Amino acid sequence: MLLLEINKDTMVIPLQTVIGIVEKRHTLPILSNVLIEKTDSLLSILATDLEIQIKVITEVAKTSDTFHITVAARKILDICRSFDDKALISFEGLENQLQIKSKKSRFNLQTLPSQDFPVIETGINPENQFQIPQKMFKRLIVMVQYAMAQQDIRYYLNGMLLVLDAHQITVVATDGHRLCLAADTLSTSVNRQEIIIPRKTIAELIKLLNDNDDTLSINIFKNQIKFDIGNIQLISKVIEGKFPDYQRVIPTTHKNLLIANRVGLQHALNRAAILSNEKFRGVRLVLGQNELKIICNNNEQEEAQEELEVNYTGDAIDIGFNVSYLLDALNHLNTDEIYCHFGDANSSMLMTVPQNDNYKYVIMPMRI
Repeated sequence: MLLLEINKDTMVIPLQTVIGIVEKRHTLPILSNVLIEKTDSLLSILATDLEIQIKVITEVAKTSDTFHITVAARKILDICRSFDDKALISFEGLENQLQIKSKKSRFNLQTLPSQDFPVIETGINPENQFQIPQKMFKRLIVMVQYAMAQQDIRYYLNGMLLVLDAHQITVVATDGHRLCLAADTLSTSVNRQEIIIPRKTIAELIKLLNDNDDTLSINIFKNQIKFDIGNIQLISKVIEGKFPDYQRVIPTTHKNLLIANRVGLQHALNRAAILSNEKFRGVRLVLGQNELKIICNNNEQEEAQEELEVNYTGDAIDIGFNVSYLLDALNHLNTDEIYCHFGDANSSMLMTVPQNDNYKYVIMPMRI
């Protein structure tokens, strides 16, 4: 029975959108599949790993046929992607199989019962719902995502804290060695709320969000968050747990201020890092009157030294950091200058940007 005839791109683009969350190895074989459903003129393709679910709805030619099947996600994507551009692809339902045809090519894939596919449903009444320009939310999460922990035993660090309060939206990430915060203003007021969004969800959002003013709708339920991005719907569980008190970590009394050209500092750190210890990635910052020395050593007794003219009139300080932590911030900012606030050689450093209280990056020092 013919289920669907469709252009290559109309099938490939939604499949590419959902494929990122399909697990290659899973205890449940059906989670390697996508759920494909058609009703009237709407075709939906859905994937889930039980923590996140992505669904793409596409308009197709209206027919009376209604169907729902599940089929191996990567196989159907690879098959459809292999056809010529603008190829017409037909899908036919056989017993426990899906037949994919285009011109003289034919593939038969095994299917699994669609009623066994674990679809995540959201609650009915969201605790918070608001809209935000896609580029604003994408910019916020890109600015902090690198500070999230990876597979930390403190599971609440393996994600990004989203804080809503009246007209303020704040995102925070920390791995225990550094903390990054970015904030912006919402056009509407929201209820006070804090939730932790998993790392994998943040990675998918960065891929899905556009750099424009198109609307992103966010609905927050008791244990879930739902993002509507045009014809794409992403539902994610949130991480249970108490996020650290990020306000307490941010220094407020550091009196030594370094003002540096961001790109100049970025390039100098990149050069010096070539000779840093591969495991510990340590770099020394030696601060003097309007001068910054950057020094890296490694186990082979090799050394790199860079000198920069900077705006600095504070105490002489010799302090060590993980060079990757410094570069993570510099790579994700786009300002001409950055401010670095220091206490002493044993205190954390606070990085900010001029005329903007909505960005803060705190890095703990390391002994070198």
